[in-house]
This record gives sequence, C-alpha cells and structure tokens, in this order.
Amino acid sequence: QGQWVESGGESVQDGRSLRLSCVGSELSFNSFCVGWFRQTPGKQREGIAAMNKNGLIRYVNDDIKGRFTISRDRAKNTLNLQMNNLKPEDTAMYYCASDPGPCWDCKNGNCSLYNYKDWGQGTQVTVSS
Repeated sequence: QGQWVESGGESVQDGRSLRLSCVGSELSFNSFCVGWFRQTPGKQREGIAAMNKNGLIRYVNDDIKGRFTISRDRAKNTLNLQMNNLKPEDTAMYYCASDPGPCWDCKNGNCSLYNYKDWGQGTQVTVSS
C-alpha cells in the first residue's frame, strides 16, 4: 500500500451523489500524476480520471466526464472525486494513485491512464437500484 488514504465511500441508491476524498503528500501533488481508479471483483482495475502536476485533467470517457469531477485541495493535500447520478454499475472499490508519468494516453476523446504504482487502500462504493 502507498501513501494515499481514501474516504467517503458508502452505500447509496442509484441517482444519488457521493464525494470521495484521499489525502496524500504535497510532493505527490507537485511532482506526479494523481488519479482515481476503481475495481470490482474479478475485473481489472480501471482508470476514472487523473490530474497532472500542473492541474490539467483528463477523464477516461464522456460518460465519466458528464457525471464525475476530479479536483484537488492544495492546502489539505487532498484529491477529491465528486460523483453525481450514480448507477449500480459504479459499484466498486475506489482507489487513489500517483505516478511519475506519463499520466495518460488520449485518442479520439477517450483516455487510458497508465499503470500507476503508488496506491491507497481503497474505499467501497455500493450503488443499489
């Protein structure tokens, strides 16, 4: 496990919102790519959104971009993920991670996040219909 500590996950009904947070180090925000990922049992971990050290943001696809917002609070060394209009398929363990980069590979409006290496322990989000 890495240096990130995630929080904010809980069980909610579909259509509701949640705000996840993870606390890291000032060094990570100033020097690395930071991102949110999620994983369900039996599936590979998938990227959601990432931010580079200059604050540039990329989302993996338009559906995520339309419902989720990644942001950071520099004063608190915190990376946030605001999730709106949650769906049952958003049920997963959500993780923060960081990496020296490159941060992403984007083609035709969709982005893939590279294999980040420094992970938190995760926070569980469960969305019921």
